[in-house]
Amino acid sequence: QVQLVESGGGLVQVGGSLRLSCTASGQSFSADAMGWFRQAPGMEREFVARMSWRAGIRIYADSVRGRFTITGDNAKNSVYLQMDSLKPEDTAVYYCMLDTTSDGRKWGQGTQVTVSS
Repeated sequence: QVQLVESGGGLVQVGGSLRLSCTASGQSFSADAMGWFRQAPGMEREFVARMSWRAGIRIYADSVRGRFTITGDNAKNSVYLQMDSLKPEDTAVYYCMLDTTSDGRKWGQGTQVTVSS
């Protein structure tokens, strides 16, 4: 079974920065991509950023493009999210996701990010 463990969340002031990390481990798997979603209270989970391993393509939600940067290390099955110029509307639980080649999408347990004004 694949497990995803996130870290790096916390409380930050408006305009500040945080860096989230996520590492996948467990039984043998092949990953197509890793990325991040987020869910604010009372809202549906929404896409933030995704990075494909083979093509190296990075895509971002419009709301974070230019402020957030996704990077990854395929060999370590790890993905990172550098979040700069944070806004109160970025407050949410951030979930790491892994798209496997043959076993669908996997999720981490989530890490809280709170941006105070």
